[in-house]
Amino acid sequence: MGCCGSGSVCAFTVVSGGAARLVSGYDSYGNTCGRRNPPLDGVRLSGLDHTDRKSVLPAACLSGSELCSYELAAPKYPSLPERFSKCPKLPVPPSKPLPLFNRCTPADVSCYSKFAEAVVTFVGDDSFLHRVIAGVAASKEVIVGLCLLALVLSMALMVIIRYISAVLVWILTSAAVLGSLGELLRPRFPRTSAGVTALRFQRVPASCGGSTRSGVSAETAVILLLLMLFMRKRVALAIALFHVAGKVFSHLPLLALQPFVTFLALLLFWVYWVLVLLFLGTSGEAVRDEEAGLTEFRLTGRLEYLTWFHALGLLWITEFILACQQMTVAGAVVTYYFTRSKRLPAWPVARAALRLLRYHVGTVAKGSFIITLVKIPRLLLIYVHKQLKGKVKRRRRHPGARRSCICCLWCLEKCLNYLNQNAYAATAVNGTGFCASARDAFVLLVENALRAATVNAVGDFVLFLGKVLIVTTTAFAGVVLLNARRDYAEWLLPLVLVCLFAFLVAHCFLSVFEMVVDVLFLCFAIDTKYNDGTPGKEFFMDKALMVSAPPTLGLGGPTQPGLL
Repeated sequence: MGCCGSGSVCAFTVVSGGAARLVSGYDSYGNTCGRRNPPLDGVRLSGLDHTDRKSVLPAACLSGSELCSYELAAPKYPSLPERFSKCPKLPVPPSKPLPLFNRCTPADVSCYSKFAEAVVTFVGDDSFLHRVIAGVAASKEVIVGLCLLALVLSMALMVIIRYISAVLVWILTSAAVLGSLGELLRPRFPRTSAGVTALRFQRVPASCGGSTRSGVSAETAVILLLLMLFMRKRVALAIALFHVAGKVFSHLPLLALQPFVTFLALLLFWVYWVLVLLFLGTSGEAVRDEEAGLTEFRLTGRLEYLTWFHALGLLWITEFILACQQMTVAGAVVTYYFTRSKRLPAWPVARAALRLLRYHVGTVAKGSFIITLVKIPRLLLIYVHKQLKGKVKRRRRHPGARRSCICCLWCLEKCLNYLNQNAYAATAVNGTGFCASARDAFVLLVENALRAATVNAVGDFVLFLGKVLIVTTTAFAGVVLLNARRDYAEWLLPLVLVCLFAFLVAHCFLSVFEMVVDVLFLCFAIDTKYNDGTPGKEFFMDKALMVSAPPTLGLGGPTQPGLL
């Protein structure tokens, strides 16, 4: 529906002439260049035949002087008194048309030389802004090299993270506990009345001017110790899932290309969306501005809602493309998990994409539409909050209420995103529709709530450290390379650009890794629910997950979930 709606808007701009006006250009009376035009109501000199005039400012392109109203004959207007009101007061330089864009550019090369001279003067200035721009231009090779380094690090981290996840989780958890205990036992040096410091290890009461920080540290240490003791198996499950996720990328290397495919699809759609938006800017009814002497085209009446509908299409189709990525990843991972021999068919990722296009487009469209319905009011509240910021009295407390609503909608959007992703995985397992899959996924997540919370907490923590590792490594390499070149006067902005790119790349690739972990967890929950390891009900899971599987459950049910 979203694609059909966006296509309908594009078709309207083509039929109404908005696309032609943008591509070919039109004159001050609404006549499109290069074609025969119908007359416009209330606009004089409209409806002219411009078949022989294919470029904007065609007369200037020919002689450099014939640029006047159509009411004046070109050979006679220099001697007519109306030329002062219907002709340009400044000389128009000779021009020539561009081959594709139906616009004219100056034919005199001196115009470009003056522009180049102005650019050189701007860049060569000694001000800070100009030196920063010059530094970016001078270090472009280093910037490209560092961006490639961030890309390679992100792809390599998805494979090797399975070997370092256990070390990271247990070392950092232990460090947190030891840090809390160290804060608890840190000596205090309160001053006595005589000015002599007394060494104390006990907690100083808050009523005596002491701090409750040691009490908080004690509580934190106790909580972390209890978590390590009682949730060690669940933490081990999270580590095992990371280990298996690394194996998935080894068996399905095309999963590493998903960020590139998704980015390319988003880029093409965004370019198309901007073009249609520009077409809408030249569509609608002709409106004459007599003061300026120009004719503009504006959407009036109910047609004004086309712009809002087009904005809705931007949100929906963007979410749809991201959901297609999630569905493709889920289909490929499900195929890997429920294949006992791990001898996968040829091109499993491509097969998952084909199954998506053949069976599950409606499921993805419904899930992305639900996310769009939540995103719209949140964006509207953000817009209203920015518009009213500082204009509402503090005693009314409206800003706090708006912030609370924005925060609640953001949390709801994140929860629905997580549920949708698991619904796509359930669809890949059983081939059911979106609503049935979402219900099954929700039941499984509730039944494994503690496991899911632990996996998400540990996973988010490890992936955050991975992003930090990639950004800091890229930044360190950037500092070394930029400092080695003494001709780089300003290297702060290049370094910031590289770090920003490194973070975006790491986020894209590690987000795919996170999807794989979430799908593996759902498959693990299904496997432990319907199989107990007895003959005839063997587990499908990897050996690394066997240590986290519960004992014989005897739940019954199908031995193998339905696969497409």
